[in-house]
Amino acid sequence: MPAKIRLQRHGRKRLAFYHIVVADGRAPRDGRYIERIGSYNPNTNPATIDLDFDKALDWLTKGAQPTDTVRAILSYKGVLYKKHLQGGVAKGSFDEAEAERRFDAWSAEKEAKIQAKKDRLSKDSDSLKTKQLEAEAKVNAERAAAIAKRNAELAAEAKAAEAPEEVEAPAEEEEVVVAEEAPVVEEAPVVEETPVAEEAPVTEEPAKEEAPAEEAPKAETPAAEEETSKEEAPAEDKEEKKAE
Repeated sequence: MPAKIRLQRHGRKRLAFYHIVVADGRAPRDGRYIERIGSYNPNTNPATIDLDFDKALDWLTKGAQPTDTVRAILSYKGVLYKKHLQGGVAKGSFDEAEAERRFDAWSAEKEAKIQAKKDRLSKDSDSLKTKQLEAEAKVNAERAAAIAKRNAELAAEAKAAEAPEEVEAPAEEEEVVVAEEAPVVEEAPVVEETPVAEEAPVTEEPAKEEAPAEEAPKAETPAAEEETSKEEAPAEDKEEKKAE
């Protein structure tokens, strides 16, 4: 039975890597092998492949049969294309120099594609990190704003709780002052209002009594005359009595 180029599993569960080995087709997967020609780690992006190109090409030329996964790896590294070019040289389609030129061109194109993929992945990774940092910064800003708002509300509540106490204290002091000054305020109006109340009637009464003031002499004149006449009459009577 021909030899096979296949993968030999290593590593732990869910994080395996593989050795690329040449083994007898009848041997178990992880059993004895003839030669190890490389390794394959699918846990990275792109996958990490370390391959001995010349040994792999030599075993292919000897008739070793790769498994499907190993065939894809050999194609990716250009081993199958190199074998194909050697077949063309053997048939005389082109010479060895042309085969090398074609292989070098293919290798350069392949490396450019791999590098472009690495750059794109690196750019995507940086973009993802930037987005994550922006999202984290936004969350932190919102959290800080919420904390600041909460602190402002607590400060406002504390200030509102202290405000009534500050207002009530002066109110009590004012009440004490008013209570003490109350007698003084009551005595002052009594002294000042008494003359004002008495002056009001005084100004009005003379205005009403002016008319009788002129008539008084007329009324008093007959009374005076009567009194004088009364007084004179007895005097005359007394004189007449004396004369007699």
